Formats: sequence, structure tokens, C-alpha cells
Amino acid sequence: MFVKAFELVPAVERDLLMGDKARINIECIECCGKHLYVGTNDCFIHHFLLEEVTSSKGKLSYSAQKLLHKYLGLKKPVAELRAASALERLIVLCDGIVFLVDMVTLETVPSAAGGGAKIRGVTAFCINENPVNGDPFCVEMCVLSSKRRTVQIYMVYEDRVQLVKEVTTPEQPCAVSLDGYFLCLALTTQYMILNYNTGASQDLFPYNSEERRPIVKRISREEFLLAAPGGLGMFANAEGISQRAPVNWSESVIGAAVCFPYVVALDESFITIHSMLDQQLKQTLSFREGHILQDFEGKVILASTKAVYVLVPLPLERQIQDLLAGHRVEEALILTEGAQRNIPKDRFQILHKRILQQAGFIQFGQLQFLEAKEHFRKGQLDVRELISLYPLLLPASSSFTRCHPPLHEFADLNHLAQGDQEKVLRCKKFLISYLGEVRSTEVVNGCREDVDTALLKLYAEQDHDSLLDLLASDNACVLADSVPWLEKYHKYFALGLLYHYNGQDSAAVQLWIRVVDGDLQDSTRSDLYEYIVDFLCSSSNLDLVWKYADWALRKDPTVGVHIFTKRPVRKDQPETNPDDVITYLGKHGQALLLYLEHLVLERRIQKEKFHTHLAVMYLERVLSLLSESSTDEEQLTKARERLQALLRESNLYRVQFLLGKMENCEQLLLERATLHGKLEEHDKALHILVHKLRDFPSAEAFCIWASSCRDSEYRQQLFHLLLGVYLDGSLPGNAQTAAGGGTGELEMAAVDLLNRHGEVFDAVRVLRMLPEGWSLQLLRPFLGRAVRASMHACRTSQITLGLAHSENVQLLHDRRKKPIFVSEKKGCHLCHNTFSEPAVVCLPGGVPVHTHCVAQRVRDSPTKRQLTNSSNHT
Repeated sequence: MFVKAFELVPAVERDLLMGDKARINIECIECCGKHLYVGTNDCFIHHFLLEEVTSSKGKLSYSAQKLLHKYLGLKKPVAELRAASALERLIVLCDGIVFLVDMVTLETVPSAAGGGAKIRGVTAFCINENPVNGDPFCVEMCVLSSKRRTVQIYMVYEDRVQLVKEVTTPEQPCAVSLDGYFLCLALTTQYMILNYNTGASQDLFPYNSEERRPIVKRISREEFLLAAPGGLGMFANAEGISQRAPVNWSESVIGAAVCFPYVVALDESFITIHSMLDQQLKQTLSFREGHILQDFEGKVILASTKAVYVLVPLPLERQIQDLLAGHRVEEALILTEGAQRNIPKDRFQILHKRILQQAGFIQFGQLQFLEAKEHFRKGQLDVRELISLYPLLLPASSSFTRCHPPLHEFADLNHLAQGDQEKVLRCKKFLISYLGEVRSTEVVNGCREDVDTALLKLYAEQDHDSLLDLLASDNACVLADSVPWLEKYHKYFALGLLYHYNGQDSAAVQLWIRVVDGDLQDSTRSDLYEYIVDFLCSSSNLDLVWKYADWALRKDPTVGVHIFTKRPVRKDQPETNPDDVITYLGKHGQALLLYLEHLVLERRIQKEKFHTHLAVMYLERVLSLLSESSTDEEQLTKARERLQALLRESNLYRVQFLLGKMENCEQLLLERATLHGKLEEHDKALHILVHKLRDFPSAEAFCIWASSCRDSEYRQQLFHLLLGVYLDGSLPGNAQTAAGGGTGELEMAAVDLLNRHGEVFDAVRVLRMLPEGWSLQLLRPFLGRAVRASMHACRTSQITLGLAHSENVQLLHDRRKKPIFVSEKKGCHLCHNTFSEPAVVCLPGGVPVHTHCVAQRVRDSPTKRQLTNSSNHT
């Protein structure tokens, strides 16, 4: 696609150059700064001063002033002019002769003594713009001979020329360009690269110079532009390699030049301008009778046979803006990046960012969101430029104003979408995605409030799942702007989170309570009540907890009590006083019960008042169920089990107080038995279990429970007591037996007790207690177990005695090896008193102690190892 990159501006009009002389034609031109030199077919050189003139509208024109013209006297056209400004000389080719002319006076420079200032037999020459000679007052020149297949290198001074190198070529050269040591030559049938210093050469591609005029143009360091077959403009470097794609110009091109990033070509009717970046034709200008195209220090000058023109490039920024105005984004970006070499770094960075941002908005308007996002990212777009397109998204407190000149042509999103709601929705979804990506990056530095507030509004409007994530994390949403927006879309739970983030917990809880109570509608969370409880549970503001706990308890005491029971213990969070909580929960009985269970059963707080309070509440619950006419047996069973478990496991409640509450309740005999057990009144407990309840398994379980933390003798006494209760009750004429309905049941209970727990009993004592009339067959399991236990104890004692004897022998042996000394100055290891007589006992390790101390120790611990007495004489 076309772009206006250049304007053709007249520089020297026909009248100024030749007046009324119609036969005068321009043959060659040279420009050095403001000085323009024109060679004509009548052997004249004309000298003009060109001044740039810029109009009030910024349009560039040229004003030419003729300074001088000079006839060279050769009656032939001036074929070539080249300026050597350091020498103040013009190098002129006329009639096959190269000679020097003064740049100011246009007088031919006479030859210096001992050297010539003319070269004859020349078809073409060029100046080395990348000289290898370090002399600033010397110009390197390459000359093509008309008579020989050679290329000659000369050094040009003020008044003489000096041949320094001559290189032979395989064919007659007809065009040449020089850079450093490298010659780019157009021979008769091909192009080639030749290093005149080393003689190395590289053939490029064939070319027929008879069919069309060859073009060899140096465009940069060690790089050349050539006219190739097929109407191609080929690039070649000094190694003979093309690092750029060719441009496709006319086959009748007669001149070419480079004004980066463009290649300008001239044919018989047109000037064509191609981009070196994408090789596309960008502009075509009509130019009749043109036959000269040269570039001088970045200035492109053309000439017809009668006048001179300057091809003025339009500012790159204007070209880029024209491309963007035509939505030619890729071309604009290519041109921008290609212009980097011609623009100062700081200015380029600013320009490049702006172009990227503009490109992003163009593609955004075309709904090409991926490309737009990438350009926004590379261009470091102030994200508020994008947000400002969406009405009301920026907070009222924002100080943002759009960039000037503007980056886009849209007033707002409605202008962009033109009423297409589908397009509006897609744009909003893109903004949600883009803001979500950039809000945690440096892009939002300094505008975090604007970004987060806009994101909140979009989330609320679109009912987006990420709204809660935004508010539950670190954010900078502006409260004043966000509240009405969240209320508008009934996002009350989210609004509560925003209140909480801004330290307004009371407002948050109050709002959520209105949702739970049905005053406000918000379906975000179906478990909002439980969330409020958890929120109060974790709150460090105790005033807030006390203020709203009553509402939570009235709503559901079993859940509301979690405010106190699940409150985490942290250093930075004040703890609630259990006494205060119990007082507070006084009017919420079920919650109070759950809280006491939390203190006693979960936290294991060892305080009598909590344990007693819980036991009383358990008891009152049981009594309440018992008093009901239609009692739910399952509820009653569970209530009694909880009471019984507490009575058994806790040792802190007031036993007598509870007994007093159960005194007249015959339905709680099992609980009363447990309380008697706590008071060590085991006979009363067993009496209740055996005679009143006739619950023999519970009686046995009572014995096991009551002796669980005691030694074996205590357990044995309890089981003997139970056996005695069974046997006494089984005697004929016993009042309890009569009340219970016979002796057989108690006798069988006694037999079962002995057979199940025989290892606990003292067999001898049991045999003395049993009635004489009992059958040994009934007691066979008990007696068998008792005999085995007795034999086991006997054998264990024998083993213990044998080990002690072995140890004693070893001690005696050790003592004979090393005598043990006692004296009045040594003390007993057990009583720490000194020895008064030689009779001592030796402990393992050779430690002497008093005999009476050992005897006392054995009496206190009968299961200790036997020690051996020995008498040592000092």
C-alpha cells in the first residue's frame, strides 16, 4: 500500500540555469553542503547557492542563487563532477580527461611542479567515501580506463594526482563504486567484488551492459546496490552476500539512491520509492525527462535535462502517523523500527512507545485483543488510557487526564462499539483479563487505586468469580467509589469484605446480618451465617464479638457457640475469659452446655466449678427427660451416657452436691453408685449395683473402674468386697436375698466372678470364704487358674533367687580381687552416717552400706534383689 514519503521540490528552475538558450542540457550535478554544481552539455560548470525555506505551514522549498558559471574550453559535455571539499576542489570528467577545478573560482588548477593534475583516457571515476589513507588532505579516487581492462587507484591532492595502484580486470569495466579496499564493478557481462589490496575477487551475477545501463551504488559501509536482471535492485556486501531482500523496480531504471529506509529509483517517466524494510512499493512520482538521480549526504537530488529538483523526505513521524491513520499497523511499526538508526536513542524510545500504544488502540478497536495487549505491554501504556474508554470505571478521585495528542480516535467505549452490545461485552472481558494480568506488575505503579477500583466495578457488573479474590487479597479499591457500585449489583457480601479490608468490621457484620435476615438479597454465599460466625470467631475486636454474638446464638445456638469454642489461640489475639462467656451464655442454655463441654472435655481445663457446672447441666437434662410424660428413650439413653461418662472420668466436680440432687431419684441408681465410688464408699456402690439394680456386669465393671489407677492390692480388695456381697446375699434368710428373689442368682454371679477374674483373687482367702457345700466342679476354672498362678509365682521367685545368688557370687569374686575398705571416716551410701563396726553389706559396684540400712530397705521393698552380707576387716 502506498504512503507519501517524499515530495518533489524544484531547486533550480530552467530560466535560472540557461535563460533563453534552448539547446543547453544538464549532464551532471554535484552538491556539497549548500553549494550546487551543474555540468552542462556546452562544457560549462554552473555554481548555485541553495537555501532551504520553510513556510509558516511547515512546507519546505528551495531558493537558488547563481554565484558563477565557467566555460572549461573543451567543447564537450561535462560528464561527471565530484567535490573534494577538504581540498576545495572539484574533480571533473570531460572529454575523457579528469582534472581539478577550484570550487570557488571554477578555474582549472595548473599542474604542480614534478606532477600532473590530469588523467587522460577515463570513462568513469568515483571517490572513496570510506578511505583507507589517513591523510585528511588527500582524496582517494578510482578511475576506469577507456583503453585497458584495468582499474586505477589515485591519490588526489590540491594540485596533483598520484597513481598508487593498478588492478587488471577480466573484462572491460563500465561502472564502479569504491568502499575501503573493495571495488564493486560492472563489467561487460557481470558484476563482481574486487579487493584491490589483496587481488581477491567474487563474481556476483551476470548482467548485459549493452542492453541496459548498469547501476553500481555504494549505500553504506561495505554494501552496494546493483541493477540486476529482471528489474530487481540487488544488495551485496563486500563478501558478495546479499543480506537484504531485493526490491522489484522497473527494468528501465537509469539511476538509484538510498534514503533510509527507502530505495529511490528513476526511470524515463517515474520516480519509484520502495521500502528496504518490507521491499514494498510505497510511492510513485511522475517525472518526465529525468536522467540524473544522486544522493549527497542524505539529500536526494534529481535533474531533467533542463532543471534540478530535490526529493524532500517527509518527517518519519508524519509518515508513521499517516500509516496509522490508514490502520496500517504493521507497516507503521516496521517503519518505526527501521528508523531507529536515524533517530537519537532517547527520542526514538519515546517515539517507539507512542507508536506501539497507538497501534494497540487501533487493534483494540478492531477487536484484535491479543495483538493489542502485546503492543500495550511493549509500549508501556499507562493503563488508565485504556480504562478511561470505559465510562465511570475510573474513580471520581482520579487525577488522570488523557494523553495529548490523543492516542486514538474514540470518545469512549460506546463510540467505539456503535451500539453493538456484543462488542461492548467483548471489550469489557478483555479489560478484565488485561487488568488482572498487569495489576501486580510495575505497569500500575502510581495508579493502583484506579486499576483496582476499575477491576472491582467490572467484576461486579459481570458477576465475575474473581471479585471475592480481589477483595480478600491486598487491594487499593477506593471505598467511596466502590460502595455504590457493589450496592447497585447487590454484591453485599463483597461489600462486607471491602469494609473489612478498610477496617470497618462492624459495618461488614451489620451488612451481612441484614442479608441473612432477608432484608437484603445476595446469593453469593448460601452459608453466610456460618461465615459470620467464623468471622467473629477469628476477630481480634472483642467488642465486636460481644455485640453480635447474641444474634448468632439466637439464630442457631449450636453453631453460634463456635464464636467462643473455635476461637484460635494466638499471641496477637486477646482471649475471652471463660467466666465472662459462661455468664454471657446464661440465657442460651444449649450454647452454655456446648461451651462447658468445650472447656471440660476438649480443653481439659482443671477447674472444679466448670466440671460441677457441666455435671449439673447433664443431670438437669436427664431429670428433665425423666419428668416428661412421653420420654424419648434414645435421647434419655444418650443423656445418661454423657452424665455417666463425666462422673466416671472427672475427679473435680463436687460429689456430695450431686449426690444431694439425686437423693430422691430411684431412676439414677447407677449414677449414684458411681458417686459413692468417687467417695470411696464402695460397699454402698456395690450394694446398689448388686441388690437394687441386680446389675452384676456393672458391678464387675465398677470394680475395674474404681481400681484403674490403683495398685493390685486395692483391686484385689474391691473384688473380694464384691465377692463378699454376692456370698452374703446368697445366705438363706438374708433380707436383700428375699427382696431380690433368691440365692441362686447371686451364687452364680459369684461363680462367674471367680472364673472370669480368678487372677485378681487371693485363692486361699477365697477358699475360706466359700460355703462348704459348693461343688469343686463349679470352681474348676478358678482353681486351675489359681494353681497356675501359684506355680508361676513360685518359679519366678526361684529364678529371682538364682539370679541374686549368681550376682552375690560375682560380687564375692570381685571383692577378693579388690578389697573394700571401711573406716570411721567413710559414710554409708544409704544413711550417710559413718561406720562404727566392720560388719557391712556391699552393694553392686563395691559400695559399702550398714547392715541395718539394707535390712530396712528390704523390709520397705520386699521385691528387691537379695543382698549378701559380708564382713570386711580393715
